[in-house]
Amino acid sequence: MLSLLYQEGPSTEGIFRRSGSAKTCKELKEKLDSGAEVDLACESIFVTASLFKDFLRNIPGSILSSQLCDKWVSVMDQGNNEEKIKSIQRLIEQLPRANVVLLRYIFGVLHGIEMRSEENQMNAFNLAICIAPSLLWPPVSSAPDIESEFTKKISSLVQFLTENCCRIFGEEITSLFGEI
Repeated sequence: MLSLLYQEGPSTEGIFRRSGSAKTCKELKEKLDSGAEVDLACESIFVTASLFKDFLRNIPGSILSSQLCDKWVSVMDQGNNEEKIKSIQRLIEQLPRANVVLLRYIFGVLHGIEMRSEENQMNAFNLAICIAPSLLWPPVSSAPDIESEFTKKISSLVQFLTENCCRIFGEEITSLFGEI
């Protein structure tokens, strides 16, 4: 999935913003869940992006860990960019290894898409608006106005992560997928 998004996402206008067919997404999700062979390359890239966001939303406790939610939210309130990066790196060290590996690939994809934002209209801000709610959510639901403020803060964090992913995860993030 990520490889396909890495390949096609940068040249696809509105990737992660436009939804795939709900019916196709449901059918493919059922096939994937049952272990059936699925060739995502034969599907719309928007279906793949929708399935991927659904996968992220179904990670128990979120990929960034709802237990660390308050710490993630407070990162953007810190001083300069260096302090923010160091805080983010400390939080990443507290995540399970599988989460960190997946995050590196996710931000490798987002970075690749952002680098061609003039073509695909998906700069770091737009990507963050679309993907942030799938990466972290509060451990308990709250009032709509509080959730709206939370979403803004997490979107700001994801935008910062996308814009600074090479400094946070290392320069090799740009070559995780090799020469596809």
